[in-house]
Amino acid sequence: MKRLVVGAHYGLRDWLAQRITAVVMALYMVTIGFVLFSGKPVTYDAWRSLFAQGWMRVATLLFAFSLAWHAWVGVRDILMDYIHPTALRLSLQVATLLLLAVYLGWTVQILWR
Repeated sequence: MKRLVVGAHYGLRDWLAQRITAVVMALYMVTIGFVLFSGKPVTYDAWRSLFAQGWMRVATLLFAFSLAWHAWVGVRDILMDYIHPTALRLSLQVATLLLLAVYLGWTVQILWR
């Protein structure tokens, strides 16, 4: 079996993307945890006023984008490793991308509606 080497640092970008998006998601979760456990009652009005602030909307959008990118890299790698028929793999990858795009669009609609 011949291995085709396509260039240096093959896979490094995806590995780094997974780590960076994981850090972004972890920081967001720490922020949400701090808000939830700060001792103030979590009511609808408090939640709404929190998400009315621009920084929280941007942070939530960054979280959603990081989650989508993280999921895309992971699912794509799984599909490339385990789904061998090219047409099926491509169809599943396109379906995954479309679903992630819909989720991101929905997130934008919720945050800025």
